[in-house]
Amino acid sequence: MPVLEWIRFILGAALIVLGLATFIMEIYGVYRFRYVLNRMHAAAMGDTLGLAAAIIGLIIMNGMNFTSVKLFLVVVFLWCASPVSSHLIAQLEATTNPEAGEYESKTLAALEAEEKEEK
Repeated sequence: MPVLEWIRFILGAALIVLGLATFIMEIYGVYRFRYVLNRMHAAAMGDTLGLAAAIIGLIIMNGMNFTSVKLFLVVVFLWCASPVSSHLIAQLEATTNPEAGEYESKTLAALEAEEKEEK
């Protein structure tokens, strides 16, 4: 039985470390990117993946009990609420920022032609 406890501990600790690493990348992305929508993408990915990994790691370390069910429901709520709220905020930014303008789509041939002109 102690072997299973060690495996559970190592798996839970690995997921918590993965969550912390995701949070560190999220912080770097939020401060590194210049455009607000890129910053929001980094923050939303960090929230969704980082919190889920950390909480699932806690669930594994805690074992199966009522607290684990509550933690799982927190993960489900965050997976539903975080992308929706990020999308709404991004949509608000895109519609109210006059400097954002319209995004244009270019073909690969047009991008290659622009690159050749710059050289």
